[in-house]
Amino acid sequence: MTQEDNEKKLHESLRQKTWDETVTKDSWMVFKIMSEFVDGYEKMAKIGPCVSIFGSARLKPESYYYKMASEIAKKITEIGFGVITGGGPGIMEAANRGANGNGKSIGLNIDLPFEQHFNPYIDKGYNMNFDYFFVRKVMFVKYSQGFIVMPGGWGTLDELSEALTLIQTNKIGRFPIVLVGSEFWGGLLDWFTNTLLKEGLIAEHDLSLFRVVDNADEAVAHIKAFYDKYSVSVNF
Repeated sequence: MTQEDNEKKLHESLRQKTWDETVTKDSWMVFKIMSEFVDGYEKMAKIGPCVSIFGSARLKPESYYYKMASEIAKKITEIGFGVITGGGPGIMEAANRGANGNGKSIGLNIDLPFEQHFNPYIDKGYNMNFDYFFVRKVMFVKYSQGFIVMPGGWGTLDELSEALTLIQTNKIGRFPIVLVGSEFWGGLLDWFTNTLLKEGLIAEHDLSLFRVVDNADEAVAHIKAFYDKYSVSVNF
């Protein structure tokens, strides 16, 4: 056997070892994922009816939408719902702040290399931490009776898209989704209509899966009107 053959054999052996180790690691990862689901389900099942409020972690307390998020959260608790956020700063902090002391204030945090840290307005025992975005999103969808979506970036769009997709495909029952800020969301809504709908990529009734509002009273009124008509339940 030549030296070249020996080197090829060694390379193949090392590649196979790396592959085997990856498979083993992936298999054990399942248990970590399961533990996040179990911990999340056990805590979230006790909270009662809630509305999730999403939005940017980057908005400061002096911003218009920070103040509105806090107002919306307070008004949400006044009609009998708790508030769930992503647990971090910005809009999440504002919403937990508005709910704190008025109703349940829950934070579902995610480990990130920047931006994310628990805000101080989450109820004791309800500041949960997740490694996996997909587990965290399941908690939002399963235990929320409505989504209020403030201005935000990729994460906010991800959470909005997840809910719209699950409702559109009948994987979960319909619940109210409110987009706050017609000026902020206007460009995206135009794209929905002038591109997605025009190209036949969505149906016209898909545009009725959400409501666009411009103030706290409108946002809360839409949630209330929905549950004046339908009963509150866990989504799946």
